[in-house]
Amino acid sequence: QVQLVESGGGLVQVGDSLRLSCAASGGIVSIRRMGWYRQAPGKQRELVALAISRGNTNYADSVKGRFTMSRDSGKNTVFLQMNSLKPEDTAVYLCYAYITSDYDTAAYWGQGTQVTVSS
Repeated sequence: QVQLVESGGGLVQVGDSLRLSCAASGGIVSIRRMGWYRQAPGKQRELVALAISRGNTNYADSVKGRFTMSRDSGKNTVFLQMNSLKPEDTAVYLCYAYITSDYDTAAYWGQGTQVTVSS
């Protein structure tokens, strides 16, 4: 079974940095898309960063210039470097991937990691 496992969330102060990781495992043949969404209390889930092709990543306007996503393809892992964090970045961050595995081709979500930015 395909699994996405996130790590790296936590409680930080305004202006601090955090680095999130997401590792995909389980019969993976190829990963077509991989990235991050977030959901704050009472709000809809929103895109943060998504790699849609090799070398091409879409970012939400609210995080451009502050967040950078990178990928270790050999380890099926993506990272989200978050700098200059703001209180409005507080949310559960969820890893997303569209994966072809030994079983199917489908979208998968991680369990989420909490990021809290305190002012």
